[in-house]
Amino acid sequence: MKKILISLLALTMALPSMGQGDVYEKSKTYEWPTDPQVVDKLKNWQDLKFGVLMHWGVYSVPGMVESWAICDEDWVTRDTTMTYQQYKEWYWGLADKFNPVKFNPDQWASVMRDAGMRYMIFTTKHHDGFCLFDSKYTDYTIARHAFRDNPKRDVLKHVLQSFRDKGFMIGEYFSKPDWHSQDYWWDVYPTKRGRNVNYDIKKWPWRWEAFKKYTYDQMEEVLTRYGKVDIFWLDGGWVCKENNQDIDLPKIATMARSHQPGLIIVDRTIHGPYENYRTPERTIPETQLDTPWESCIPLTNDWGWVPRPTWKSPAKVINTLIEVVAKGGNLVLGVGPTPEGLIEPEAVQRLEAIGRWLNKNGQALYNTTITPHYNEGRLWFTASKDGKKCYALYALPDGEQLPATLSWTGNKPKSVRLLATGRKLKAQKQGNRTTVSLPKGLKNEPIALELSL
Repeated sequence: MKKILISLLALTMALPSMGQGDVYEKSKTYEWPTDPQVVDKLKNWQDLKFGVLMHWGVYSVPGMVESWAICDEDWVTRDTTMTYQQYKEWYWGLADKFNPVKFNPDQWASVMRDAGMRYMIFTTKHHDGFCLFDSKYTDYTIARHAFRDNPKRDVLKHVLQSFRDKGFMIGEYFSKPDWHSQDYWWDVYPTKRGRNVNYDIKKWPWRWEAFKKYTYDQMEEVLTRYGKVDIFWLDGGWVCKENNQDIDLPKIATMARSHQPGLIIVDRTIHGPYENYRTPERTIPETQLDTPWESCIPLTNDWGWVPRPTWKSPAKVINTLIEVVAKGGNLVLGVGPTPEGLIEPEAVQRLEAIGRWLNKNGQALYNTTITPHYNEGRLWFTASKDGKKCYALYALPDGEQLPATLSWTGNKPKSVRLLATGRKLKAQKQGNRTTVSLPKGLKNEPIALELSL
């Protein structure tokens, strides 16, 4: 059995991380909310620019792709010595091994604050249905298994409070599908519909109504028992009216905002009044957008913790953040805590480096707005809201050296200074073109210039 599991883990850890955009078309238009409180909160969120998205669950125990290994789709590869049912039973059983005895949400919040992040989104429940809160509607929660005797067993409470204490805007991720629920994946039928509900809703309407109630009740739990929530990030966009899996989002939204006025609701990829901002996954839009959006991109190649990750460098993350903000968006960076409940040292090291850079250069990103001429080669431009300043950010790839000069057209400045040090730089202007000489001895990393207009 040990050899089987070793082989099994090798395969599942190699699974590609699927985004829901791979299965159905993403929304192409945006509908502004009409509730003034939602609009105000959305504008506040847009000013924050940089956040963290945390995936943590039973899949963290072996360090494998979150939830997807139990999905019956052609791209999923599993060990051939186990039947599908045996595999699912092994996966569900990971709940009895998920015992994060070093769980330290204060460490998480401190690391993310020091990284320069301003908002957070925590996974309350992924597609596998395992709850990171003490739900009264299921026993499949962290509070009823290996971690049940720990005083912090209601994990969501402690995570949100730790981040709230550090001044973060608070977000909850919630999966609309629930593969553990008998009202979504009913054992009477095989799961031959991939990630979708595995029975005919028209034939068994009472069962779908039971699932709708279960979903509504759990959503109300996470929105009423854990303090103020600003963002409700709904994943699993195939559960929608357009895909004949209607869970009545208007009713849910009414309930949600009755408890959390001004709540930003993100019904991912589903165009309409409940997709308050769009969420391109692992990508950045090709052009600048003037509507709210957020690129969600992991620090490694995976959303959750894996034992042998491929890390993005601090410069890679900073360059991504620069491009995203110049195009009008926010970046939420995926960071997965270890199965023991900590942010691992390799992640901390990279996040601290990002934070040090933002501490010196963040003025060019936080609370800024877009500017018409926003890109020229490796230079990206943002603007202050009062229109008095523009910022030029040079995205330097790893292993390359800063050039001796930076040159661009438009965004013509009266004066230029190096944002990290405040040092004034000499700018030569010829027509509509500006050329700035950089001081010698600068560290080879992305830089930001402040342009007084």
